[in-house]
Amino acid sequence: MSVVLEAKHINKYFKKPVLFHVLKDVSFQINKGEFVSIMGKSGSGKSTLLYILSTMDTDYDGELYLNNQLITNQTRDYLSYIRNKHIGFVFQFHYLLPEFSVLENVMLPAKKLAEKSHQEIESKAIEKLRMLDIENLAHKKASQISGGEKQRVSIARALINNPTILMGDEPTGNLDSQNSENVFDIFKDLSENQGLSLLVVTHDQDFAKRTNRIISMEDGMIIT
Repeated sequence: MSVVLEAKHINKYFKKPVLFHVLKDVSFQINKGEFVSIMGKSGSGKSTLLYILSTMDTDYDGELYLNNQLITNQTRDYLSYIRNKHIGFVFQFHYLLPEFSVLENVMLPAKKLAEKSHQEIESKAIEKLRMLDIENLAHKKASQISGGEKQRVSIARALINNPTILMGDEPTGNLDSQNSENVFDIFKDLSENQGLSLLVVTHDQDFAKRTNRIISMEDGMIIT
């Protein structure tokens, strides 16, 4: 089983207003195709950990590997490239640009990566929308679609560059139970049928207990 993401002895301190040890010697691995959830009370350090794993926060001690490559202490530009190419994000809030069409929103990360032609990016975006059953929304403005549809669009956008891992921060936190179920089913399918690794921070017990593994956090440490 190949390891996609590995954290080794991650420690994080907040320096202000006083020195505070937020993450304490956190080590774990995520394998290819594994669907993992992170749970813990507010303040347990799970969102802080996710920001480090996603390379958005680089102020930590320890080592982080993605696809067996050390990504700790790399340049900002390199990390930006890694994040765009290898890591997909789905947040609690979808962060779609309301005046752009659904299709344009999905295309954005691929345009930023600039490795394919406009034509190729567009057809890839349509393929992702089709996969998520929302191809019919392609030319609607993002402001005109429902909350559940917006979250699907944000998943399509996260998948456009065929990432190695999809990370979610409370991706069902703003959704009703039916739409939460839809998101779970999409994630499960990505893991089982497309070999995508998923790492999701969630408060939703029902969601977490159906993932392959739960990482439980308390006071900045992994307890299980």
